[in-house]
Amino acid sequence: MSTGRTRISPFRQPRRLHPAWIVAGVAFLALVGAAGFRAAPGVLMVPLQREFGWSTTILSLAVSINLVLFGLTAPFAAALMERFGIRVVTSVALVLIGAGSALTVLVQQSWQLLLTWGLLIGLGTGSMALVFAATVADKWFASRRGLVVGVLTAGSAAGQLVFLPLIAALAVSPGWRQASLLIAGGALAVVPLVLRWLKNSPAEAGVLPYGAESKPPEANSGTATPAPVNTVRTAHTNAAVHALRVLRRASKVRTFWALVAGFAICGATTNGLIGTHFIPSAHDHGMPETTAAGLLAVVGIFDIAGTIASGWLTDRFNPKILLVVYYQFRGIGLLVLPALLASTVRPSIVVFVVIYGLDWVATVPPTAAICRKVFGSDGSVVFGWVFAAHQLGAAAAALAAGLIRDSTGQYTYAWLGAAALCTVAAVVSASIRKDAKPVPDADRPAIPEPAAT
Repeated sequence: MSTGRTRISPFRQPRRLHPAWIVAGVAFLALVGAAGFRAAPGVLMVPLQREFGWSTTILSLAVSINLVLFGLTAPFAAALMERFGIRVVTSVALVLIGAGSALTVLVQQSWQLLLTWGLLIGLGTGSMALVFAATVADKWFASRRGLVVGVLTAGSAAGQLVFLPLIAALAVSPGWRQASLLIAGGALAVVPLVLRWLKNSPAEAGVLPYGAESKPPEANSGTATPAPVNTVRTAHTNAAVHALRVLRRASKVRTFWALVAGFAICGATTNGLIGTHFIPSAHDHGMPETTAAGLLAVVGIFDIAGTIASGWLTDRFNPKILLVVYYQFRGIGLLVLPALLASTVRPSIVVFVVIYGLDWVATVPPTAAICRKVFGSDGSVVFGWVFAAHQLGAAAAALAAGLIRDSTGQYTYAWLGAAALCTVAAVVSASIRKDAKPVPDADRPAIPEPAAT
């Protein structure tokens, strides 16, 4: 006789992988593919000088244009991702990077390098990188956001790790043109994966963000599926106008300027100096370019570990304190760097690259977390503007270091100046108000403009 009870299978059904992790995996690969050019300038500067006789200042200017566009494109790219979707913006960005790298093999005049390295690749890389990571984490994850931002940010470091030794080897033989084609191929190879697997939002996949399954916003509403979050607000808003409106609101908050100042120095001391000038500086001390590139690849290895660890720490500790520690340790490393460079690899320089690698972009998860806390749903766009400051600082440092090298014959003053700036960044980060209050969501006329904290 039937008891009226449903029989339960003794075998538990396997849980389906949440689509958020597939999106995060494809995003990681896209960041790896886009990161090839980050490894290129430092390696290719010396071969280009040999072939064309261009000065360090001219080559640094091309890198600076790239970094400026990289930074200024970022906040608009974040808004474009909300307007047109992550998939379209990411695909176009990868195509621009691939085109810029491929066309570099045809350059004969220095101004042409400004167009390829500067304009095309600058626009492409600016449409991705750290803003892309923050956007994916904010849209797809209700929990583990700090960890996800850390892992995705590490994708850029992984790209540097993958490409740098190969670029250095190709630059020596057969030549820098083949190295440029490798970068182009790496960026374009990821485009099919992006078009197939990179969903724009959880709503498109018919799911809630990861970590939100057990916490629907209206527990007793009777609605089976909650309305997607943050999809209507910008659906008919011009992306550029939206980004500028967010900047106007954010500029009234003191925390925003503290993040801008710190991240500008972060960019100056990573992409601007070490990323662009470490290999030429080591070459000045008699170290072969391939050896110096190997050391920079070690930075990339430990950057992955450091950034993921920073994401884990950001989920558990005050992000302001983490920023203070990261900036101050970086300053100490730069202070001693001039005494460590030599024609051979010594244990002391290995210790430097390990520590610097752990600290390279460890600042990203806590910075993104503060943006999200203070600026709410506009956190990704605000982080885009903060990242713009990162790249403007990098551009200024890249050009300034080139000028210092051409005028003094060495990079020493560039390293020492950067060390002092790191102390400034630590002090500024310590000034962030612990009680900073979240800013109301943007583009809602009924809510007044936020007052400065």
